[in-house]
Amino acid sequence: MRPTRAEIQLGAIAQNVATAKRLVGNAVQVMAVVKADAYGHGAVPVAKVALDAGATWLGVACPEEAVPLRDVGIRAPILVLSPTAPQQAEVVVRLGLDQCVSDPEQANPLAEEAAKARREVRIHLKVDTGMGRVGVSPREARRAVERLARFPPLKLVGLMTHFADAEAEDSSFSREQLRQFGEVVEGLKAVGVSPAIRHAANSAALLCLPESRLDLVRPGIMLYGCHPRGRVAAGDPALAPALRLRTEVSQLKDLVKGSSMSYGRTFVAPADIRVATLPIGYADGAGRLLSNRGEVLLRGKRVPIIGRVCMDMLMLDASRVPESRVGDEAVLIGRQGDEEITADEFAGWQGTISYEALCRIGPRVPRVYMGSGGACVEGAAWCFRSYLR
Repeated sequence: MRPTRAEIQLGAIAQNVATAKRLVGNAVQVMAVVKADAYGHGAVPVAKVALDAGATWLGVACPEEAVPLRDVGIRAPILVLSPTAPQQAEVVVRLGLDQCVSDPEQANPLAEEAAKARREVRIHLKVDTGMGRVGVSPREARRAVERLARFPPLKLVGLMTHFADAEAEDSSFSREQLRQFGEVVEGLKAVGVSPAIRHAANSAALLCLPESRLDLVRPGIMLYGCHPRGRVAAGDPALAPALRLRTEVSQLKDLVKGSSMSYGRTFVAPADIRVATLPIGYADGAGRLLSNRGEVLLRGKRVPIIGRVCMDMLMLDASRVPESRVGDEAVLIGRQGDEEITADEFAGWQGTISYEALCRIGPRVPRVYMGSGGACVEGAAWCFRSYLR
């Protein structure tokens, strides 16, 4: 097996789902958001573990992401969180998915496909209270509901919104969004429309805005052990990081003072140094922005990345670790000994956030799942074995 791999602790996923459930209480359902291949962790094993841990819904971004979930026998409700194109309606109907509708015009192809299949499609109307991307405005919500009612195969079961900055220290904008959403709920109730499920809270709102939890919460990044604020503050619930990105030293060599390293010659050795080469690069998720600025753990010590990160390799100044050998483990995300590089720190060196850094870990990086019964491996294809029983 390739030494470059992502190790996924399934117990951490279960622990983070349990934390979400403890925070929201028994009256509120938990939707595990597994879009983007569960933020790079592997949607099938994560979904199975999350459901076993007490989640009752799954969330995906597009209908196609639900295919492997249904293929392995997952029958839990799955909500497609983004608008779909007309040609995707058939997948929604065939797989029995719940669909977010952010414009009544999106209902036409759904209703047509549902009528063909003689099936009902459950829909959730998206209200734009300030995110600005998609959804009907609060003042349009009643009219949208009336238009949706003209499509008998469609059943309105949910009313939803999405927060723009629930992780912000100043929660005033989020509270205003929640107020507007509450007015929509009450306005529809006054005309006899009461969708069974009201939901708004993503990870940030679940953690930072308790009043937003309503009937269902939609945690994403927190399930993978990262706080949406990018840091942990006093009083925050403990989250267990689920992913460890590691590789092994493939070569060690000496670089004399004045010699350059890698493309563009952006690093020139200020002294004689020991260079360790790792078989991981930007095609694997170690972005080019780590060039001459990131760090890697080697024998429990932080060592700097030198020169430009390549598609398949990156280099370290291993002079601080003279005892290092070919085959030594090198950790880009996770703990080694007493040191740890978090996903947020790894992302910060690249000028981005943990969400993106995790999603960018490439498909050629094997995922090794650690849990009861030992470790098992999933490659780029849907070939996960042990947890599909």
